[in-house]
Amino acid sequence: MKKLVLLIVSLLFTNLALAQKYMSKTGKVTFEASVPLFEDVYAQDDNNVAVINADTGDFASVSVVKNFHFKTKLMEEHFNESYAETAKYPKTTFTGKVVNFDKNKLSASPQKYTVQGTLNFHGVEKAYTSTATIYAKDGKIYMTGGFVARPADHNVKIPKMVTKKIAESVNVQYNYVLSKQ
Repeated sequence: MKKLVLLIVSLLFTNLALAQKYMSKTGKVTFEASVPLFEDVYAQDDNNVAVINADTGDFASVSVVKNFHFKTKLMEEHFNESYAETAKYPKTTFTGKVVNFDKNKLSASPQKYTVQGTLNFHGVEKAYTSTATIYAKDGKIYMTGGFVARPADHNVKIPKMVTKKIAESVNVQYNYVLSKQ
């Protein structure tokens, strides 16, 4: 995992010696694909790794897909084996940029930013735009936001017998506390 983080950091930030980077190894990413009248489809990863270059707004995150935990073990097993195919696609990444990010304008007052980038899930890359709330406090950067993804856009096959039980649109939420490195 450390090698993967170092690889992402070195690829994203060409001038690491001068860059002011902030990182989290305990970021929280959740997704929810529940539909009314059926069991909740909700999972959470509390070990998402995220890095932001405070000088440029470049941002990256990575999750080990098996780190997403569900309420029931059977649902988690089906997700890993049938939908996400974690043996074949063990991680998911997001690389992008916080638009108009200026570390000098950060304060303890939350501000809205646009995050644009590419999510690679299930071997498929797709561009997403997200609204994030970002603020700084006690030398850390706090970042929360979300976006909507569709399993079909990432070639995730949902068996017909459960299509009514899983939403076509998945709400993805993220929450990071990034510390200066």
